[in-house]
Amino acid sequence: MTIIKRALISVSDKQGIVEFAQTLNRLGVEILSTGGTAKLFREKNVPVTEVSDYTGFPEMLDGRVKTLHPKVHGGILGRRDLPEHVAAMKEANIPNIDMVVVNLYPFRETIANPDCTLEDAIENIDIGGPTMVRAAAKNYGHVAIVTDPADYTRLTRELESSGGAVGAETRLALAKKAFSHTAEYDGAISNYLTALGPKGEKNAFPERFNAQFSKVLDLRYGENPHQDAAFYRDATVPEGALASFTQLQGKELSYNNIADADAAWECVKTFDVPACVIVKHANPCGVAIDANLLGAYEKAFKTDSTSAFGGIIAFNGEVGIDVVNAMNERKHFVEVLIAPSFTAEAKTALAAKTNLRVLAVPLGNGNNALEYKRVGGGLLLQTPDALNVGPEQLKVVTRKQPTPQQLQDLLFAWRVAKFVKSNAIVFCGNGMTLGVGAGQMSRVDSTRIAAIKATNAGLSLKESAVASDAFFPFRDGVDVLAEAGAVCVIQPGGSVRDEEVIAAADEHGLAMVLTGVRHFRH
Repeated sequence: MTIIKRALISVSDKQGIVEFAQTLNRLGVEILSTGGTAKLFREKNVPVTEVSDYTGFPEMLDGRVKTLHPKVHGGILGRRDLPEHVAAMKEANIPNIDMVVVNLYPFRETIANPDCTLEDAIENIDIGGPTMVRAAAKNYGHVAIVTDPADYTRLTRELESSGGAVGAETRLALAKKAFSHTAEYDGAISNYLTALGPKGEKNAFPERFNAQFSKVLDLRYGENPHQDAAFYRDATVPEGALASFTQLQGKELSYNNIADADAAWECVKTFDVPACVIVKHANPCGVAIDANLLGAYEKAFKTDSTSAFGGIIAFNGEVGIDVVNAMNERKHFVEVLIAPSFTAEAKTALAAKTNLRVLAVPLGNGNNALEYKRVGGGLLLQTPDALNVGPEQLKVVTRKQPTPQQLQDLLFAWRVAKFVKSNAIVFCGNGMTLGVGAGQMSRVDSTRIAAIKATNAGLSLKESAVASDAFFPFRDGVDVLAEAGAVCVIQPGGSVRDEEVIAAADEHGLAMVLTGVRHFRH
């Protein structure tokens, strides 16, 4: 056990620091501090010695040099178990520093400001802080390093219960967190600087890409039971992202559970009216909007009740008992159920399904800054596909114009197609999917499959709207969807055979609109 007799505290994030310092003071710990932190302690009547008084050397260079002194770093790095270290420190009159409480200048927050200049960024690169953190973490056998305000409460309990000591297990855990803290900090600096061009212009992709993720939980298994897996959370989670989920009940999550849950959640949260999305094997097999969630669920389930079995269901509003009862009446087996919240009645009813994983995710429209995909020996990065087209961006290219209702159906179908694996064909009508063709090597095959699935579900494609995530390379896809009963089509356009495809639409009396944007999803 390391008895804490002297602590150095210098924090940018001052959340909870006064209360923690008061605890240390009650336990007889001498507190050293710098600048703003020392000023705060004096205002709150916490006894403190300024580092400049402790070292006999004033802060200089506009505060760039505060703690870079042998009396600070010798006190942190000296090993108490080596006689030669003890003798050297005694000769140099360097006392031990047993605890370092440091968090760093807000570099990430600074560069997030769109008006941030290179000079602003540089001035918010902490030097003394990371040096102290790494020194204390290296010497964790004798020094406790605290970088996270969330640890103050736990440390207070340990200090008060042990007479002012911090145990070896805690010191090691704190050191691990400290090295991760400085690694993340340095990674953010590297990403920022290597993304700057020679004239200071900002590029989307840095020359050196660094990312930090924290393990949230070990998963039941990977894509297959013989594969191990874990789920990690980004250092900065976008508003409304799946990673902010709270599991309310159910079995452990698997790799596929989370991947499919993300596909369902990303789709459902794009709608601003009550919506339900059912996903199976990474593809939406039923999507619908309605006046309420119950109506949306019933319509989504009709699209493909066979595929919905064992699927993932996501809602963009609070789930009530009516929705749970409807699922129970259909004996709808579900792997994961996701919503922003659940009523008390719904929670009680769901609790009977002990294996059902229920996730609560705060609603929001944030996106990852970058998306990643691993390939052999490398990593693909891209910006997120966050584009949603509106009516004003559509170009009608056929003699027939879409009606207002058809236009609504086309935009709904287009939004769904964005989340279907390419080649994607989606038949829709009346705010629901009617047939989904996904992941085929041929677009015409996707069209045929979507029509077949609608027929198998007993759904009519007469007067339906169709979305294609990319252009039709030949007219055959248009021939198939027209034969199935579709009356309007939305697609990006851009094929060398666009004239042939548009002529086919005119021949069948279809309305066709172009978005000018494709939505491949691989």
